[in-house]
Amino acid sequence: MDGNEQETGAKARILLVEDNHMNSRLTEFVLERDGYAVEIVTTGEDALVAARENKPDLILMDIQLPGMDGLEATRILKQDPQTASVPIVAITAHAMRGDEERIIAAGCEGYIPKPINTWKLGETLSRYLQD
Repeated sequence: MDGNEQETGAKARILLVEDNHMNSRLTEFVLERDGYAVEIVTTGEDALVAARENKPDLILMDIQLPGMDGLEATRILKQDPQTASVPIVAITAHAMRGDEERIIAAGCEGYIPKPINTWKLGETLSRYLQD
């Protein structure tokens, strides 16, 4: 079974939290190409609502968002019993020294630097879905 399919054979559901329209369209295209079902929201606040209501299998979280940033949204989701077990992978254009530690400390299982590698994204996420 591929990492992008659940035991029932259904597609894994990814909640993509990304405020840049071009980035979200490209990422959605790549994820759907790789067999994932994708829901897109553009703010940290909307991510909280969507995660609680739709129970995604994984959240791909941009760190720089308008209003509540991705790290704050991650902290809230990881403290909520409804969403604490959902793996969150950060995506960020700011892959500087100390960022990985900050991202992991907020509760993310890992991070992917931007620009994303469109050929490896699905494979990378499948590892988080299998854990």
